[in-house]
Amino acid sequence: MNLRSRSKVKTEFSMSSMTDLVFLLLIFFIITSTMINPNAIKLLLPSGKTQTKAPDPIEVAIDKDLNVYVNGKISSYERLPLDLEEVLKGKDRENVTLALSSDRSVPFEYPVRLMGIANDMKLRMIVRTKK
Repeated sequence: MNLRSRSKVKTEFSMSSMTDLVFLLLIFFIITSTMINPNAIKLLLPSGKTQTKAPDPIEVAIDKDLNVYVNGKISSYERLPLDLEEVLKGKDRENVTLALSSDRSVPFEYPVRLMGIANDMKLRMIVRTKK
């Protein structure tokens, strides 16, 4: 009498599917972590004690080379009112706030010039600082 079973169950485990999953997750997190950086312009902000938050502000930045950016796109002081008008199309001007980020090495006259443009356009403005 032959009582042995003919099919034996394999007790091996393949790790290839697990390593594929780990590499896919690693690639996903690497890509999303590089996309999270919202402020791509490198600025050394001045220090401040209080923080004011504004809902969905228009970002205006001045870097150390005195380049002006509106929502990350390069502009100039002469073209700034036109670029701001483009961004303001369809928005309620009373609820719009400009958030000025200026490198600490920028002379004071340049942020003041931006404040004057914002004042002429009847816009509110906040100045960004680091804690």
